[in-house]
Amino acid sequence: MPSRRTVLAATAGVTAALAVSGTAHADDQQRDSRLRSLVSRMTLEEKVGQLFVMRVYGHSATAPDQADIDANLKEIGVRTAAEMIARYRVGGIIYFTWAHNTRDPHQIADLSNGIQQASLRQPRGLPVLISTDQEHGIVCRVGEPATLFPGAMAMGAGGSRKDARTLGRIAGQELRAIGIRQNYSPVADVNVNPANPVIGVRSFGADPQAVAGVVAAEVAGYQDAGVAATAKHFPGHGDTAVDSHYGFPVITHSRKLWEKLDAVPFRAAIRAGIDSIMTAHIQFPALDASGDPATLSRPILTGILRGELGYDGIVVTDSLGMEGVRTKYGDDRVPVLALKAGVDQLLNPPSLDVAWNAVLRAVRDGELTEARLDESVLRILRLKARRGLFEEPYVSQGGVTRTVGTPAHLAAADRIAERTTTLLVNERRLLPLSRRTHRRLLVVGADPASPSGTTGPPTGVLAAALTELGFTATALSTGTAPTAAVVARAVAAAQDADAVIVGTYNITAAQKTLVEQLVATGRPVVAIAIRNPYDVAQLPAVPAYLAAYSWTDVELRAAARVIAGRAAPRGRLPVPVQRADDPAKVLYPVGYGLSYGR
Repeated sequence: MPSRRTVLAATAGVTAALAVSGTAHADDQQRDSRLRSLVSRMTLEEKVGQLFVMRVYGHSATAPDQADIDANLKEIGVRTAAEMIARYRVGGIIYFTWAHNTRDPHQIADLSNGIQQASLRQPRGLPVLISTDQEHGIVCRVGEPATLFPGAMAMGAGGSRKDARTLGRIAGQELRAIGIRQNYSPVADVNVNPANPVIGVRSFGADPQAVAGVVAAEVAGYQDAGVAATAKHFPGHGDTAVDSHYGFPVITHSRKLWEKLDAVPFRAAIRAGIDSIMTAHIQFPALDASGDPATLSRPILTGILRGELGYDGIVVTDSLGMEGVRTKYGDDRVPVLALKAGVDQLLNPPSLDVAWNAVLRAVRDGELTEARLDESVLRILRLKARRGLFEEPYVSQGGVTRTVGTPAHLAAADRIAERTTTLLVNERRLLPLSRRTHRRLLVVGADPASPSGTTGPPTGVLAAALTELGFTATALSTGTAPTAAVVARAVAAAQDADAVIVGTYNITAAQKTLVEQLVATGRPVVAIAIRNPYDVAQLPAVPAYLAAYSWTDVELRAAARVIAGRAAPRGRLPVPVQRADDPAKVLYPVGYGLSYGR
């Protein structure tokens, strides 16, 4: 890794120019003056490049595996991250697990350093703003041995702003240590639609004020740690029945309802000093009747977000490869229209070459002014300066070892998780289970793929955790859609158990049959909703039901400790659960949750 002296030389005096003395206000003014001067010396091509945040395949900036070279050539027309930076001068790069960017923390740090070095070696080289989606819970890109926390709905169930701030601070420290300075989290959507296929447990809950409090706390935690937080998805994605990855959702809220519901967490994030806000690829007729997605809507982004809400930070699009933003316009028009709407960062276009050249052409043809680009480039450089990229673009392997996945961080995650597990049903005080009367446990249920680089599968994690707590637990994966043969095998195995633990995952008819037949054996059955808590309404005969809100290890281990009585159930529902036979009626309201004391 280059030395600090090499870094200062590579930035061609930019760092020194930004390191001014005097009062904080004078510092800001002088820094802004230096940044404006920097923008004025950039070529048009360099300015266009700064607007893009792009994916790239590979674990290394210069020597990825051959399969990743092939993928880069096919999708981007370059072999490596370094070549992409040299050709397009991109201002940001986003890491994905599926792009093989995130094998382990030390490798990620090397990749980040390689990206920074490739960019800083260019003429008028600038540091790169590296980002990822590290929401925790079901959406994470950096897995073990990094510290993984409960997801948003679990944190909403915990209801602790202190815990949310701790999550942001620790997660932010670990991201910064591996070179990631912008995190696309927290989700500020208020999930009021149980059928929402894309947000769901990624939301903190259904109460806008409660969501706002936790959002603001996480923002403060991340940014205290030196990482830009990103509230998403503006103007609010919590009431959709369509996944914007694959379709074009329409939000039918009135303007008045938007003010009372969707806007509240975003206002809180802005008050907390949020660095960036991500747009939603949704149609919101009450805010813009044109039929355009919010990502391309000037009335929504410039009129409401900038004008009415007074926000002057970074506006970043959701991925431009998603169907929701591509339905109405071609891939060459989308980035141009986004910039005209008020966007600063253009995230992950399907074709960087098409999008980059479209923006360049729009300026040369006069559709966009270079002054408009300058506004966004200045905001991006301000963020890079605020997050220390001009002064410290590189990270160290020692810093990774000292920071990522430390015992103290892992213990904090476990403690926080224990405060999120929610007990919804506990007939005849079945829970906590006693090792004397229920020593032999059968653990069955859905085993979805690990969402965040945790060990998994859920049945195995639960069985191992319960065995460590003194039980004899056996795991039997039955899947999300168990066949009659699988159900019969589980029922037979239950005969040798003192109790059965079953994980439900967005309950299906086949899962329902499995649980009902297990209950019919007469063995005590404890069910755990390992994703949406709404599952409980479908299984009224289950004598004990917990909501874990995700199937990541930290949440499953916490649920095991609650089952064993090593931790008390302290979570409270952050969303209402409607009755299965009459969805207009609430079975369990927001705030509901049992304890072992009653």
